[in-house]
Amino acid sequence: MVVHTYPVQVFYEDTDMGGIVYHANYLRYIERARSDWVRSLGNDQNAMREAGVVWVVRRIEADYISTAKFQDQLVVETSIASMTNVRLVMDQEVTRDGRPIFRARVTAVCMNSAGKPVRLPAEIRALQDG
Repeated sequence: MVVHTYPVQVFYEDTDMGGIVYHANYLRYIERARSDWVRSLGNDQNAMREAGVVWVVRRIEADYISTAKFQDQLVVETSIASMTNVRLVMDQEVTRDGRPIFRARVTAVCMNSAGKPVRLPAEIRALQDG
């Protein structure tokens, strides 16, 4: 299984009054990691958008395990849980010092400008064969 890693530094703006990462920011971290991952595979989201196709998150299941704080160095690990021609399910884990602090299972699809699902990009579907 190929795992994509994406580093994240916790900034002051990411934290709440208690100095811990606000819960919604974990969704931002994993979104950035997914975008970086598909870009690294050759998926040009700007070209997709110009062609009338965009990535859409259909479902997220999230588990908050522990807290992160200002200046923590985190890593987001992304891997494929399953895939069809039109649906990509990814497992994402945020770790600090190798220990999980947040886990999510994210289901994403591609949709056209009419709001209809379309096939995943070829470079993503090719991972099924790899």
